[in-house]
Order: sequence, then structure tokens, then C-alpha cells
Amino acid sequence: MKAGARTARAIVGAALWLGLLLGPARAETLIVSLSSSRLAITSNYTGGLIVAFGAIERDAQTIARTSGYDVVVTVRGPRQAITVREKEPLGPVWLNREQQKFPEVPAFLGVYSSRPLKEITSDALRARFRLGIDAIVGAPDFTLTRDGADAPFRQALVRLRKREGLYLESERGVSFLTGSLFRAGIALPATAPPGGYDVEVSLLIDGLLLTRTQTHFELVKSGFEQRVGDLARDRGLIYGLGTAALALGFGWLATVIFRRD
Repeated sequence: MKAGARTARAIVGAALWLGLLLGPARAETLIVSLSSSRLAITSNYTGGLIVAFGAIERDAQTIARTSGYDVVVTVRGPRQAITVREKEPLGPVWLNREQQKFPEVPAFLGVYSSRPLKEITSDALRARFRLGIDAIVGAPDFTLTRDGADAPFRQALVRLRKREGLYLESERGVSFLTGSLFRAGIALPATAPPGGYDVEVSLLIDGLLLTRTQTHFELVKSGFEQRVGDLARDRGLIYGLGTAALALGFGWLATVIFRRD
């Protein structure tokens, strides 16, 4: 009997550990698709629009939800190093004082939600799941923390990026077409840099995160702009000589046209 009891306890313990490792079964799953996986920058490019379409699939055995779903779409652009400096006026000039380096931050950051984030979930859960610009920029690993001295620089980074239209939040950017179908329009300004963009879609209900999924699209240069960019990157010497020759040619042409005899 004792051996049988020990065996039973061992089986139950193994099952519990397996359950912890695998995690709870998800009642809902997200299926997300983008209107395009590649957006081209041409000579007349003034910005672009990517539309994310999503569907919520529920397990057949799941009990019907009494509350509606909430969706938060977070778009992160290419990573880049940024240094924010504090300036102080000294007479007619401005002097740099302290500075904060952000070694790898998204050049573009867009957050689109079905409702205001403060209505969707609590401050603690937004910080934990990094929902919203403040939660993302305020995360400990966003940059090197300095016992609170870095907080003004984080705020300045957000303020400057919002002014440039590169960091934005849209409280009604996600709209539900039906109870389980939704869409979100991701508007990219003309100043958004080329590169890879990650799209993270979070599904919540009653302030709790149910599941997440990710997808991706690219913003690329095309046509003449792409060829010039490739030449500048891959053959810098030829690009520099060609630019100098072109400038000299235009200068000579200007002297010929506006020369006074």
C-alpha cells in the first residue's frame, strides 16, 4: 500500500510539474493578418498605411464571456541609438549639461487600442505587460537607470518623438467589426525610417491579458531612391566622387547661365 501511495503521489507530482511547464490551455487564440507585408518608399512618398485585421477564435468548450474583448496593437520600428541632452542657456549661447544614452530604442512606436488604456487595465498590469508608450519607455531595460535621474530624459525622449510624429497613441485606433473581428489602421508618417516593423497584438478581457501574437512588415526604399541608397552604402567612394562631380557641374552651369559679359 505504501509503495502504491508513493507511486500515486509521484504521478500526481509529475502531472503538476508538467502542467506548470506547459502552462494553462488558452481558451482564445488570435489570428492576425496585415494588408501588406511590404510598404515601398518612392519619390512621391508622403506616408503610408498598413491595416491589421484580426479574428478571435474561441475553444468550443469555453464558457461564453460576459464581458467584451479589448485589443491593443503595438508597433515598434527599427532600433537605433539616441542620446538626449539637457541644454542650459548661458547668455547668448546654449550649453550641453547632462545627457542620457538610449542604446537601442524603436525609431517608431505606435500604440492603438480599442479603448483608452486606463479603462482597459490597471497601471500595474500595463507596466507588467508593457502596454502603452509610458509603460514601454518607463521599463527598466529601456535604458540604463540612474536612481530616478534618467526619468526626465525618458520624458523628453517621448515628448520629442511625439512632436516628430514618430511616437503616438490612438485610444480608438482599434475598431471591432463584430464581436470577434477587428481592424486597426497603422499610419506611418513620411519621417518613419525604412526597416523592419514588429506588430504585437494583445487580447484582454476584464483587465487581464488572455493571449498575444506577433507579425511583421517592412518599409523599404524602391526605385531611384533605393539605387542611390544602395550606392551610398555599398560603394561610398564612387557615391562621394559622383556627388562632388555633380555639384561642380551644377556650379559651372550656374556661372555660365548667369555670367555677365
